[in-house]
Amino acid sequence: MALSISTVVLLGVIVFIFIRKGGMRIPHAIVCALLGFYLASTSIAPSIHSSGNSFANLLSNLNF
Repeated sequence: MALSISTVVLLGVIVFIFIRKGGMRIPHAIVCALLGFYLASTSIAPSIHSSGNSFANLLSNLNF
């Protein structure tokens, strides 16, 4: 578990640097995908899932 959280933090920092640098290449996309897979296996995954559902519900209730 500790290795997984350390990996998530490291990948999060790398993704943040890629975003600040501007530009998404194939290696950048692979790192972002790895971050997603590692986040899915941590204990924070249910919170991320429920936050995503709440945001989707908020967007679906907007009327233009």
